[in-house]
Amino acid sequence: MLLGRVIGTVIPSVRYEGLEGVPMLIVQPLDRHCKPTGSQIVAADATGMAGPGELIYYEGGREAALALRTTFVPIDHSIIGIVDDVSTR
Repeated sequence: MLLGRVIGTVIPSVRYEGLEGVPMLIVQPLDRHCKPTGSQIVAADATGMAGPGELIYYEGGREAALALRTTFVPIDHSIIGIVDDVSTR
């Protein structure tokens, strides 16, 4: 599980079969202290509810495609859930 913040949306003109209706969002990866780290990514929103400013958790690699209704579509990252709070010690 990886933390990120949604910072924008992507509007594709053509979608791969199986990705119809799946929002594509721009995510800034975060470290465990919620500080930006690394390059921004595009993630398919498996929740269908995330939006700009939301703190989310996401998965990458093969597991990302398993989160969607149609599995094994060509995506690298998918948003798995929306985070309410992060507490670190």
